[in-house]
This record gives sequence, structure tokens and C-alpha cells, in this order.
Amino acid sequence: MLSIDLRNKRALVAGVADDVGFGFAIAKSLAEAGASVSLGVWPPALGIFETVLRRGKLDASRRLSDGRLLEFERIFPLDAAFDTLEDAPEDLRTSRRYAERGDFTIQGLSDRWRAEFGAGTLDVVVHSLANGPEVAKLLLDTSRKGYLAALGVSSYSLTSMVARLGPVMSRGGSVLSLTYMASERVIPGYGGGMNSAKAALESDTRFLALQAGRRFGLRVNTISAGPVATRAASVTGMIDEVVEYCEKNAPLPERLETQEVANVATFLASPLASGITGTTVYVDKGFHAMGKALGPADTFEPRA
Repeated sequence: MLSIDLRNKRALVAGVADDVGFGFAIAKSLAEAGASVSLGVWPPALGIFETVLRRGKLDASRRLSDGRLLEFERIFPLDAAFDTLEDAPEDLRTSRRYAERGDFTIQGLSDRWRAEFGAGTLDVVVHSLANGPEVAKLLLDTSRKGYLAALGVSSYSLTSMVARLGPVMSRGGSVLSLTYMASERVIPGYGGGMNSAKAALESDTRFLALQAGRRFGLRVNTISAGPVATRAASVTGMIDEVVEYCEKNAPLPERLETQEVANVATFLASPLASGITGTTVYVDKGFHAMGKALGPADTFEPRA
């Protein structure tokens, strides 16, 4: 029987802060396949995440199919807005939520991984990072600062992570990110430059597939996930409306579950997908294929 086997593989999922988003679902799915999973968590959210984890409030969502609890091999602080510690402002480095975390940058993550596990020991990297500080604003009303912040954390951070983590990854390793259809279609309410950030992420995926493939032997893909009402998506203020619209108009008229995205991510991370790189994989019940909303007269029942 063909199965996904990630035993003896190490994975790093960057961008987990709770148990309801895509990142957590992917981490759990990777663990179900046998991988050892570490996390990269934004420092301001790390304290809360550690507390709820310690108090057992995530135990139900951590429960694996065999009854074990999902255990994280390591939890690293990660602020993907910064490549090196010198890039971070001093007032942020010395603030309460950052000062005791050590080097929380992308390079710091790479250095910590090398120190703890050595080079060539990281097999899977999942980039589940996005931040648009002005996402609720129209693009016309977005400031330069807000726009560039969205691109920096949501797209450039993938390039930085591949460049800095590539040397500690195993040849044949997999890098995955998460994108959204607003990269190519207008989604009213998805503002602040996030549409541009996702478009850049998809373009960079193709370029990184070539360059990281030749330099490090890595595969680089991105998943275009349909809308799910996660906490991160709620900041747009219109996620419920978008979820309902997609459910009504997709070829498969069902709500997307984070587990469905996580299963595809695990497949792409596995040797079964060894021939796939530089690709945007749609996991959205087929909604991306639609060019028109369905009307009351549209029917697909067999005719007598």
C-alpha cells in the first residue's frame, strides 16, 4: 500500500501561533506521517503559545490518530521581518517580548538549527507567514510603509529563509509556502498590498525552484489555499462572506478544511512529490477554475 512516510525526517513550520490556522494543521499532518516537527513562532505570540501549550489547552487539537499528542521537537522565536539581528531596531531588541528570546531573526534561526542539529538535517520547511499591517485598507489608501511591510514579511521572507536555511537542509528537501488567489484575481477587501505580496510569493517560488534546486538540491512549491475563517484571516473583516461565496460557486460546493490543505502540504513534502517543483498547487475546491458566479438558473442535473 502506497503511503506517505516521513519517518526520520525533520520539519520546520514557520508561522504557527494557535491551533486553528494552516500552519498548525500542516505541522500535525507532517507529524502523522512520522516527521519530527519544530516551530518558528513570532516572539510577541510565543509567550501565550507556550503557556496554553503547557497548560494543556491545546491537547485536544494535538491528539494524533494513534492517540499520541503532537510534540514539538523545538520551538524557536522567529520574526521574519528581520534577516539578521543588526536589522532589528534596538528598542525592539530590548523590549520585553524580545529581549529574553536571543536571536529571533531568520539568520538566528538558521544558526540555532545548525548548533542543535547540524548541517543537512532539515528536510522540510513550511513558510506559513503573512502580515499586512494595513490589510483592511484599500490599495489606494495603503501607505508605502504598510505596502513594503506586507511584501517584506509575506514574500521576501521566503527568499531569505531559503537562502539562510538552504545550507542546513538535506538535498532533496522540500520548501513550501501558502498563497492565495488574490495574487491573480481581485478580492475586494483584501488590501494593504497583500495581493502584491502573494503575487510576488508565487513568482519567487518559480525563481527559487531553479536557483535553490541547483544550489541546494531543494524543491520549492506553494499552495494556493481557498479561504478559511482562521484568526489571521479575520483581520480582513470579510472572511465569512468570502468563504460563503466560494462555497456556493466552487465546482465542489463545500467549505474547505485546513486539514485538506495540510494533507496536500504533506504530500508535497514527501518523496512521492519528488518530481514537483516551481508549482502553485490549488487547494480550493476548484474555485480558481471559475470565471463566473453561478446563478439561480444554473443547473447540472441530468436531463430527462
